[in-house]
Amino acid sequence: MLNLLVVEDNENLRPALIAGLEDTAAVRVVHDCGSGEAALDYCLDRPPDVILMDVQLAGQMNGIEAAVAIRREFPRLPVVFYSIQDDDAYYRDFRRSGILSHYAYVRKSNYLLPKMIVPLLTDAVAGRSFIDPNIESRVQEVRHKDEQSPMALLEPNEQAVARMLAQGMTNEQIALRLGFRDKRTISRTNGQIYTTWGLNETTTDEKVARTRAAIIIHEGRLINWDADGVGWVITEQDEWVEWVES
Repeated sequence: MLNLLVVEDNENLRPALIAGLEDTAAVRVVHDCGSGEAALDYCLDRPPDVILMDVQLAGQMNGIEAAVAIRREFPRLPVVFYSIQDDDAYYRDFRRSGILSHYAYVRKSNYLLPKMIVPLLTDAVAGRSFIDPNIESRVQEVRHKDEQSPMALLEPNEQAVARMLAQGMTNEQIALRLGFRDKRTISRTNGQIYTTWGLNETTTDEKVARTRAAIIIHEGRLINWDADGVGWVITEQDEWVEWVES
């Protein structure tokens, strides 16, 4: 029997989901919560065998971000993601996460019954992976969109700031060039650029994020830096390879 952590922020759905899963006699729900932060706290104290993770959650982290944080502490801890959301941001986060195995990602609408979820949990624990074809199609759609140009992900004012940032201009110089009286406007815009390009990890200070943003602009493609400072890019074959400066 698998020890399962259920992370679902719908307070009405969660009890019914837990009851249905336990009725299968294949899993034991050892804990449930509604946020990624709570899931991480629980795992740090007592990691389960597998996690059933909604993608949209209460709190600051979504389900993908929560899984990345948890697997940083417990490599390849099995996770089954399920969601009704169809938002580019989630697919972008999943693609950037670099998750390769011990997972499944499915639509709730396609996997309504607990008995349909249990095989996904079992396969994830066994090291296999599965992604709903509809979700895979959307992930690839977002990938192609992003690879056209990282600048396409930014709003026009953010693009203007990014270009000046890449020229080595300070916030004060950018603010003066764009006619802003308050340089904090540029700091806020920089923060949005970093968020959009996945550069705002808590372990990354502003100077590093600024440098990496400039590199992305000059390279014309998104780069994902790992905890060791190594940059990675995704190929047309959806394989992560180490970035080499052009």
